[in-house]
This record gives sequence, structure tokens and C-alpha cells, in this order.
Amino acid sequence: MKKKKTELIKKIKNYLLKPKDKEQLADILKSAFDKNMMDSDALMMLEGVLNVSEMHVRDIMIPRSQMDVIDISKKIEEFIPFVIQTSHSRFPVIEENVNNVIGILLAKDLLRFTSGDEFEVRDNLRPAIFVPESKRLNVLLKDFRTNRNHIAIVVDEYGGVAGMVTIEDVLEQIVGDIEDEFDYDETEDNIIQDQDRQFRVKASTEISDFNNYFATEYSDEEFTTIGGLVTQKFGYLPQRNEKVSFDGFDIEILRADSRQIHSILIRINLPNPKS
Repeated sequence: MKKKKTELIKKIKNYLLKPKDKEQLADILKSAFDKNMMDSDALMMLEGVLNVSEMHVRDIMIPRSQMDVIDISKKIEEFIPFVIQTSHSRFPVIEENVNNVIGILLAKDLLRFTSGDEFEVRDNLRPAIFVPESKRLNVLLKDFRTNRNHIAIVVDEYGGVAGMVTIEDVLEQIVGDIEDEFDYDETEDNIIQDQDRQFRVKASTEISDFNNYFATEYSDEEFTTIGGLVTQKFGYLPQRNEKVSFDGFDIEILRADSRQIHSILIRINLPNPKS
């Protein structure tokens, strides 16, 4: 009798703890965090998994206007500097216009050309994978893993190219920004001088601090951070490697996601205000 009672209590407990929807599940996860049953990184990733199941490709894709592509009509010598500058590992290759993506070129395949071997771009293209804007991110991630693809071309309802998405874009929705060689520790200063006239700056740097460092006079009435100012100069939310110049500063985006800029690279093309 006691055993049956224990089993009944266990079943009732499991029923009560079973979340009825994702919002309730999120509350349970936060409660577990509050009780020190998981750390903040684990909570962030679990919340990311829940969010990914609700998101679509259109929510995180790189718009076609911001895609870095290679035109098959150009000679290799003409686009290699572009490949080096952008530092991507994969490039969509187009023919005639951006709506005609004929394949994906891996930057590492160009090593054979630089070593003097005979190399024809068209013969070294990998098949391009096309996905609709409406595809859910969790399904796309599964496809990426199953087919061992890292990049997909996003098409709209009319079959035109709307943008592109990478496996890194999807994973960053779960684990946060994937750090690279341009990232630096959060405990470091907001402004770090790399070279004589080159600086890495956190986008969260306040306008007043930026003004003090670079002897500028930007207003903080509309924007309080340098990230807000740079976004305003672009006129849209820029992606990594995009560039803009103003007031003697050459700005390059080092880190950004679908919501905000995280860090920028500044090159000064006027007399250094710190000299």
C-alpha cells in the first residue's frame, strides 16, 4: 500500500512540474538558475534553443545587399584582394547578377592557384544550397549538420535571392557571439590601441569617453554609445567587415549580430589626436 501511494505521489508531482507551454518551461529554467542548479551560460544556451525553434531564416539572414559575393566573370587576380580583405572562408559565386548563384567557392581552394597550379574557378565550385525565408532555424541547423553544409542561399517567394545564412549565424542564436581573433576580454579597456593609428573599440563605449580619448565633440543627446553613432552613419545595422568613413575615421565592423554592433576597428587618416 505504501509503495502504491509513493508511486501515485510521484506521478502527481511529475504532472504538476510538466510545463504546459514554452513560457512556463522558460520560467522553470529561470527558477533552476535562481536555485543555483545551473549557471548563466547554461541558462543562456537553453533559452537560445527555445528561441531558435520559434525563429525563421528571415530573422537572422544577411540581406543580399550586404552579401560578399564573387563574380565568375572576374579574373582570379582581381578578386583575391577582396577575399583577403573580407576574410570569409566561403563565398557565393554569381554569374551576371546576384539572383544567379552558381555555387560556393571555398577560400582554401584558392591556395592551389597561389601555389602556381592550374586553377579554374568554375571547376572548383561546391553546390549552393537554397532555403526559403520561412524555414525554421532548428530545421535549418539539422540540415546543416546532416548535409555538412556551412552556408545556404536564402530565396524569397518569387525565387529571387533574398540573402544568405551560415551555420555560425544559427549557432550564435544559441551560444551567443562566437569569438574570433578580433575579440577581446570584457575586462579590458573599451578602447585598445593595436598600432600607431589603429584602435579596437567596444561599441558600448560612451560617446563622452570616446570624445575624451580622441579629442572629438560628438553629441550624446541622440546616441549615448559609439555603436549607436556608427549605426546612424551606416543608415542601417551593419554586419561584420562592413566599412564606413567620416570625420577622418575609417571604421570597420569587427563583431555584430542581428541586433547590435559589438566592436569596431578604427583607423585614423588624420593627425592622431593622441599625439
